Amino acid sequence: MREPRHISSRAHALVKTLHRLATEPAASRRLGQVWLEGDHLARAFLARGGRAALAVVGTSAWLQPGPRELALQAAEIVVIDDALLPEISSLESPAPIGFLIDLPSSGQQPLPGVATVVLDRLQDPGNVGTILRSAAALGVRQVLAMKGSAALWSPKVLRAGMGAHFALHLVEALAPDDLDALAVPLVATSSHAAAAIDQLALPAPCAWVFGHEGQGVGPELMARCALTVTIPQPGGEESLNVAAATAICLYESARQSRR
Repeated sequence: MREPRHISSRAHALVKTLHRLATEPAASRRLGQVWLEGDHLARAFLARGGRAALAVVGTSAWLQPGPRELALQAAEIVVIDDALLPEISSLESPAPIGFLIDLPSSGQQPLPGVATVVLDRLQDPGNVGTILRSAAALGVRQVLAMKGSAALWSPKVLRAGMGAHFALHLVEALAPDDLDALAVPLVATSSHAAAAIDQLALPAPCAWVFGHEGQGVGPELMARCALTVTIPQPGGEESLNVAAATAICLYESARQSRR
């Protein structure tokens, strides 16, 4: 078994890097790396064929068979003093292990001809992560984030996504013209649409567009949509949470495809 490196100082460069990745939403974009805190994200990454460059594990966890076995899946291992774990976490109870990986979406382009979700300036990381989970569960191949959207690889989105990131092709910071390469119809929801989502045949594949929590889909993107539909709300609420609306739309697309 290879020997791990040991870190006991909060002034160490790696500790500072992990602190930024754990606490700054846009740090992954700037640094080109992602900190997968906790065994759930680490195992989800491995389950999708990922190979971690570095595992970081607390001193106590390193002595336990489970975390040690997980850490040994990485190319390199760092054992960090337990007292430093809060420095590399944004959680109240820091996880004792995590992987440092290269940013998967760096330099990627949208895939043409596949089921897609487009996020137009969504701000809430919980919504974004939940949408990623729904997309992965319901057969969507990729999620594209327009400029102004929450960072897909931020710590809060990663936690809400629960590993869905590794099942999806993800591209960020796109402009409207970048969607021309999709070669599938864009579809959006609108309270002003004439047809309900369950009353017409949805194009398959298509790209569902979901907009800002307060402002909805922007006019430029809405003008590009080949179809708009409404989600019936017999309870009379004004609108649905965007993550809930996404799940409904993706389920209806999946249902019609199976039929």
